Amino acid sequence: MTFYDIYKTHDWNNIKQQIDETTTEDVYRSLAKTKKDLKDFIHLISPAAQPFLEQMAQMSQQLTHKRFGKTIQLYTPMYLSNKCNNICTYCGFSLDNKIPRKTLNSIEIKQEIDLLKSQGYDHILLVTGEANHTVNLKYFKQSIQQIKQHFSTISIEVQPLEKSEYDVLAQLGVYAVLVYQETYNQKVYKTYHPKGKKSNFLYRLETPDRIGQAGIHKIGLGVLLGLEDWRVDSFFTALHIDYLQKKYWKTKYSVSFPRLRPAEGNVEPNFIMQDADLLQLICTYRIWNEDVELSLSTRESELFRNNIIGLGITSMSAGSKTNPGGYSVDEDSLAQFEICDNRDTATIFELIQSKGYEPVWKDWDKTYTNLKAIE
Repeated sequence: MTFYDIYKTHDWNNIKQQIDETTTEDVYRSLAKTKKDLKDFIHLISPAAQPFLEQMAQMSQQLTHKRFGKTIQLYTPMYLSNKCNNICTYCGFSLDNKIPRKTLNSIEIKQEIDLLKSQGYDHILLVTGEANHTVNLKYFKQSIQQIKQHFSTISIEVQPLEKSEYDVLAQLGVYAVLVYQETYNQKVYKTYHPKGKKSNFLYRLETPDRIGQAGIHKIGLGVLLGLEDWRVDSFFTALHIDYLQKKYWKTKYSVSFPRLRPAEGNVEPNFIMQDADLLQLICTYRIWNEDVELSLSTRESELFRNNIIGLGITSMSAGSKTNPGGYSVDEDSLAQFEICDNRDTATIFELIQSKGYEPVWKDWDKTYTNLKAIE
């Protein structure tokens, strides 16, 4: 059975109705249960759960401390290219945006590495647009072989690949692959992705399976919050994780929470997600699944990021640039989207420490293992 087989048994409008019809009593029961399931996820993301937000935040904090300790992993993205063959209505890299395109060469990559290492980073996320003819497996191999000498772990966020290509990346030591469905609403998916390989809903949906089959250590999922109803989209993300955890049980999973941000030529959000909504969603994931890692980027405001520490998030980006070469090579190249929290790495490091947490530069799994060994 594939995930698409499971996906087809869950009607979008029916899930929305279940969320909307959740009662206060449903929320009480879900919060009281020892082991949560997908029905409880529906209850906890519902409007009926909003009055329970403080209780949910406390539960989320306790569960996070129990499973992950008081540590937050710091990472930063390195954008290698803004070339892209897709037209996506929300993205600054979209093919129809007439902007300068750039792909870093080995010399420019070295400049970026030197700057990021000087800031203390040991975990890197490599990001590109989706341009199969230029930023392809050959380019990834060359870049990763150069970069992996300097970082303990490498994660990537690139176009969906074939299983055989993920096999190669696994052999090269890629630790995690992030692939966002953007929205699980198949009926409108092509509206947001009218041209390019990304317009193939099913191929993208099946990508985490190919990653899991290749034995990549961690898979990152998520949707672009603001395209469609965030509650329904998030349920389908949870459904996907539930399926993957059962099938690829040795693999670790993470969820990111990108809210739609201003970018070159993009659309306005169809569904506004308030800060309280995002907090509710983060707490719901933590209460529903103690093991899933939760990541928050610099898309979010300083105020929100200041206050979310300790309430479920296990990793945060800092000092991010979303344009290729943005750290040292070409600060004015086009960014994928606007950063909201522009504070430098040292400031975020000090913020985390001021909250009583330990900023972790290296991969969390290794750090947590070492901490348990010391105990």
